[in-house]
Formats: sequence, C-alpha cells, structure tokens
Amino acid sequence: MARAGLTTETLVRAGAELADEIGFEQATPTELARRLGVRTASLYSHVRNAHDLKTGIALLALEELADRASEAVAGRAGKDALTAFADAYRDYALQHPGRFAAARYRLDPEAAASSAGARHAQLSRAVLRGYDLPEPQQTHAVRLLGSVFSGFVGLEDAGGFRHSAPDAQESWTAILDALDSLLRTWPARS
Repeated sequence: MARAGLTTETLVRAGAELADEIGFEQATPTELARRLGVRTASLYSHVRNAHDLKTGIALLALEELADRASEAVAGRAGKDALTAFADAYRDYALQHPGRFAAARYRLDPEAAASSAGARHAQLSRAVLRGYDLPEPQQTHAVRLLGSVFSGFVGLEDAGGFRHSAPDAQESWTAILDALDSLLRTWPARS
C-alpha cells in the first residue's frame, strides 16, 4: 500500500463511484485526486494516465454487470430470461449511470480479451437459446438486444422520457413484449 492507502483497486472503485456521481467522461485522475484529497501525482504509481483509470472502471463495470445479468437469468428461459436480462441491464444503468457508460468504453484488444465482455455475449446467446435462432441470425439478435438496451437506458438517463406519457416503465414493458414477439418469429435468411 502506498500513501493514503491507495491501491489500483481502491482508485478504480473510487473512480467508478465518481463516474456515477459526475459522469464517466468527467472522472479524471485530477478530479479523483481532488476527491481523495491527494496530489494527482500520487495516483500515477497506481494508474498510468486517464486512459488507464477509465479502462479500470470499464473492466469493473463489465464484471459487475455480467455478474448481475448472470444471476438474473439463472434458471430462466424464453421471455422470462429476456425480461430478467433486460431488467438487469436497465437497473444497473439507472443505479450506476457512470459505470454503465464505462461499460461501453473502447478497450484495447488485450484489455477486451481479459474483460467480462465475452460473458455478456455468452449471456445474450444463452437468453436467445430459448428462441432457437440459427447463426448468423443469433448474432444479429445479440446486436439488436444490445442496441435496444443501450439506446433505451441512454435516452432514459438523459431525461428523454420524463416529459411525456406514458411512463418509461410502460414503454419498457411494451418494448420487451415486442422483442419477445420478434425473436419468436425472427425471419430466417439463407
């Protein structure tokens, strides 16, 4: 341990908390040092630069989100699995907006290979097994789910649904019903 009890893990966790409070892009080493009451230079023996800090936050977020989604879908199939999976993503995004943004941070190939990113794809495919989609349709469906979840929660987090009826939860439920219907009747292509 170094000065003020700083470790790479404590900095990444503190950075993740900071990202949730002020936004992922604003969670910089300078801001983190200010928050921790240390000099920015004190952080650099644990994180090389802002990219290193952001990569650490992204890896943490991917791991946390994969754990939540895995727990949510365990023992479920079909629409129940789809809903549990989607709700795990949405709930995480609402509880941890900075971390959710971090989960979409572009990682270098080495960091991506060691991340929980592959677990997210595996979980998506596990949910889709209940819909019996062949390849490459399954890959298209994985991309659709990611796009819908990220798009909806991004708009929701930005306040895009606050000023109109119906309530966002009602729209979320309708969207999941529509996704279930689409996945059950996905058009086969040769």
